[in-house]
Amino acid sequence: MEKKELLYEGKAKKVYATEDPDYVIVSYKDDATAFDGLKKGTIAGKGVINNRMSNYLCRLLEKHGVKTHYVEELNDRETVVKKVSIVPLEVIIRNISAGSFAKRYGVEEGIVFDSPTIEFSYKNDDLHDPLINEYHALALKLAAKEEIDEIIKTAFRINEVLKEYFLSLDVKLVDFKLEFGRLADGTVVLADEISPDTCRFWDAKTNEKLDKDRFRRDLGGVEDAYNEMMKRVFGE
Repeated sequence: MEKKELLYEGKAKKVYATEDPDYVIVSYKDDATAFDGLKKGTIAGKGVINNRMSNYLCRLLEKHGVKTHYVEELNDRETVVKKVSIVPLEVIIRNISAGSFAKRYGVEEGIVFDSPTIEFSYKNDDLHDPLINEYHALALKLAAKEEIDEIIKTAFRINEVLKEYFLSLDVKLVDFKLEFGRLADGTVVLADEISPDTCRFWDAKTNEKLDKDRFRRDLGGVEDAYNEMMKRVFGE
């Protein structure tokens, strides 16, 4: 499949048209941002890690009956995916208290929840992705009730599969962000990426952070953390 004109460039990826209107090529960048783009930097090799890991996890989820946008990995940085219109909801699943959850509710990080939580953000940069609930999403016509129900069910299913998988690599899946998109026929599928950019990964024994928090919080060893996750997933 051939790369045509650039359709979109985001903080971490570029999206190109192809000769087929139903497919696009996603190219992953090494650029890193945090705090709504206020903090910017580069994480060497991040694009390769996020591309390959995301594709691997999409293939894993497909085996467990989760529909995704993944089609084919072209090379270390580029992947063919089904063209979707993104549902403007960021879906956050949390298994352990951390990050904005801990800050917002005044609890310490590291509390393991009895059951996972789910929250939605309205995907809107100008408004800084505010937290919303299902009723707000319906009122704003961001998605239909059936779509939201499907997204919630799928998100919890993804959590089950990934939590078990990462634990087998001695990694705790603390929380993660998902995005969904509609195909031309209206089917809702998992889109975007699953990577150290969008997940919180802690080492199961030491709770060492193996994700983008190292960049956000100036903890150092950012590249090492991403490479460590790559090594655990691919044994490289």
